[in-house]
Amino acid sequence: MSLLPSIHFDVSERKVLLRIFDILSVLGALYLTELFLEFDYVIISKENATAIIVLVGYLSIFGTVFELYFLPKTVKFQTMLKNVILTVAVTVLFYLLTPFYTPILPENRLQIVYFFLAMIIGISLWRWLYVSIISAPRFYRKAIVVGDSFNIHKIIKNLEGADPNYKIAGYINTEPMSIADVISTEAKRFPIKDLQETISENGISEIIVASTYEDGVSLELYNQLITLLKLGFPIREYMQVYEDITQRVPVEYVDKDFYRYFPFSRSNQNKFYKLIHRIFDVVMSVLGILSFIVVLPIVFMGNLIGNRGPLFYTQIRIGQGGNTFKIIKLRTMIVNAEKDGAAWSTKNDTRITSFGKFLRKSRLDEIPQFINVFLGEMSVIGPRPERPVFVKELSQEIPFYETRHIIKPGLTGWAQVMGGYASSEEGSLEKLQYDLYYIKHRNLFMDLSIVLKTISTIVNFRGQ
Repeated sequence: MSLLPSIHFDVSERKVLLRIFDILSVLGALYLTELFLEFDYVIISKENATAIIVLVGYLSIFGTVFELYFLPKTVKFQTMLKNVILTVAVTVLFYLLTPFYTPILPENRLQIVYFFLAMIIGISLWRWLYVSIISAPRFYRKAIVVGDSFNIHKIIKNLEGADPNYKIAGYINTEPMSIADVISTEAKRFPIKDLQETISENGISEIIVASTYEDGVSLELYNQLITLLKLGFPIREYMQVYEDITQRVPVEYVDKDFYRYFPFSRSNQNKFYKLIHRIFDVVMSVLGILSFIVVLPIVFMGNLIGNRGPLFYTQIRIGQGGNTFKIIKLRTMIVNAEKDGAAWSTKNDTRITSFGKFLRKSRLDEIPQFINVFLGEMSVIGPRPERPVFVKELSQEIPFYETRHIIKPGLTGWAQVMGGYASSEEGSLEKLQYDLYYIKHRNLFMDLSIVLKTISTIVNFRGQ
C-alpha cells in the first residue's frame, strides 16, 4: 500500500513555473522565427543580452498586470488567451517605444508582425500544454480534513476557491453529526478506522487537522496520524493551510492566544523599510496630485453633466493608532446621500450617480487622497480607512478588527486587490483577513505586487 503523495505543484511553484516557461516559450519562438523566417529584429544572442532582459522585464510586469499569473484565470484556455494577447500587445508596444535599450525600429514593418505573432504563438502553445497537463485532475492535490467542529462547506469554498488545483476529497469528523448535518453536506465522510487504507484508495496527498488533540482528535486517530507522520506523509494544521492558500489570516478562528498567529512583519519596525515606504509615498503623492491637475478639467465637466453638485467631499475616517482624519474624495453619490444616517454602499447602490459609477470603476474618485498621503495621514499601500461609526460596529462583531490600525491606512492594499467589495459584516471580515495578512507579511516585494495588481484593477475597470 503506497502512501507517497501524488505529484502536485503548490501555488507558489505554479506561479514560478508559469513565469519561467512564459519566458522560455517566447525566447524559443523568437529563435525559431529567426531560423525559418527573415527575422532579425530580436536576435537571441549574448551580444543582445540587454534587449532580451528588457523584453523579459516587460513580459513579467505586463503579465502580472493582465493577470497571466492569477491562478483562477489560468485553468481555462479561452480566458487565458485574451490575457495573453493583451500582455503581448502592450509588451511589444513598450519594447518598440524604448529604443535606448532595445533595437531601433526595423525598416521592414513585417518584422514587427513576426515579433508579435511569435510571442503570442509561443506563450499560447505553452499555456495550452499547461491547461491540458499541469491543470489536469491527475495533478490535483486531494486532501481530507480532520476535526471535531468545523464548517466543511466553508473550508471547501475557501481552499478550492483560492487554488483551483486543490480539492477536498472529504472529512473525518470526530464528533457525532446530526441527521440534518449529514443530509446537508455533499462532501464524503471517511471513517476514523483504517486511515492508511482510506488515503491509499482515494489518492489522498495531504491531511488537514482542524482541531487540537485535547479538543477533538481521539487517541485512536492521534496514533494513526503519528504513524503517517513517521512515514513522511504530509499533515498540516488548518490555519496554516488556509493562510498559505488563501493569503488571508483566518481571524475568526483565532482565540486569546492571537500572538501565535500574528507574528507581525519585522518591516513594521524596520526603519529602512519605513523610510523607503515614506519616500515612495511622497513621490507617488506628488505624481498623483500633478496627474489630477491634468485631468481636473475633464472631471469638472463630467461632474457638471453627470453629477450635478460639489466636486469634492470630505469624511472623517480612522487612521493609524485609532486617530481620526478627514479623507478627501471626488463625490460619486447624490447630494445628501446619507440624510437618513450612515449606510453601507452596496454593489448596485442607487445613490451612485452615472458619472460617479465611472469615477469608481476607474478609481479616479480616489485620486484626491494623494493629498492625505502627502500630509502623512495615509500611505499609498495599507488597509482602507473606515468610518468611526462602522469601526465601532465592526469592532464589536469581528475579533481583532482594530488590529488593522497598527499601520497607516492606504489608497490601495492587499484586501482591495485580492478581495471583493465589502458591503456587509461578512465582507468586512474577509477584508480584515487580507489586511492582517498584509500586516503580517508586508515587505517591498509585496508592496510592488500590490501596485501591479492595482494597475490591473484599473486597466480591467474593476473598481467599485
